[in-house]
Amino acid sequence: MSARGLFTRPARLAAIAPYLWMVLFFLVPFGFVLKIALSQTAIAQPPYVPVFDLAQGFHTIEGAAELSLDNFRLLLSDNLYVFSYLRSLGVAAISSAMLLAIGYPIAYGMARLPQQWRAVAMMLVIVPFWTSFLIRIYAWINILQHDGLLNQLLLGLHLISQPVVWLSTDTAMYLGMVYSYLPFMILPLYATLAKMDPGLLEAAADLGASRLRSFWLVTFPLSLPGVLAGVLLCFIPIVGEFVIPDLLAGSSSLMIGQTLWLEFFTNKDWPVASATAVVLLLLLVLPLVVYDRLQRRELETAR
Repeated sequence: MSARGLFTRPARLAAIAPYLWMVLFFLVPFGFVLKIALSQTAIAQPPYVPVFDLAQGFHTIEGAAELSLDNFRLLLSDNLYVFSYLRSLGVAAISSAMLLAIGYPIAYGMARLPQQWRAVAMMLVIVPFWTSFLIRIYAWINILQHDGLLNQLLLGLHLISQPVVWLSTDTAMYLGMVYSYLPFMILPLYATLAKMDPGLLEAAADLGASRLRSFWLVTFPLSLPGVLAGVLLCFIPIVGEFVIPDLLAGSSSLMIGQTLWLEFFTNKDWPVASATAVVLLLLLVLPLVVYDRLQRRELETAR
């Protein structure tokens, strides 16, 4: 075998590996979920009528005619699902805005630190990942409960006269969201800001621009790729978040992750739950497609 063949074959395998991963762990499971979403609910095990099942023989291809869109029609006609989607999108948008407002100054300060202190700052951002996500959320329950640390602190400082109800509110939910996803906002912002050439700000200052004007005309536009990456890294998982709303928020209105849980494990309605998951996936793929197109335009412009 030639030397050229030795080097090209691993390169080809490395190029094929991501597509193989997507097919095995995304497209194939998605196909199963889509098939269940197009099936009918049944009181059985599994709790749906299996149609288009090749495991039973190729004659079952005729069963494809039994696939139905009734579950998707139910999602549009039932306000429970519509409100769950809208609430999830609203919570994700508000949380992402809060994360950007808090994370950008932190990332900006980290990028301006001396080189020897940047690694320390990065470690402090990553430290929360060393503890289990569920344990951190339960810690917030202890902090926000009626006789928790927060109320005791506020009472000790005489800022309140009686304990405030924090737990099972949207305030507690947003606190949990911001705390849990803040590193996902800081890291891409820091990676973008740290690569920025300080000479650009010096040139802006030489041309008479103030610090604030230099920030809005130079720093912020150059950091937009990090902003978009951070927003997507936070927005997409928050839309389908289940643990934080279930443990910290009230039960007056459900997010789509909680609705999925109820349909799968409480109502045992797998077809409706699968249809809900399919629509959720389509909603989350849309911003990724938009982001990919923006990235390609930037690459074409750079060329």
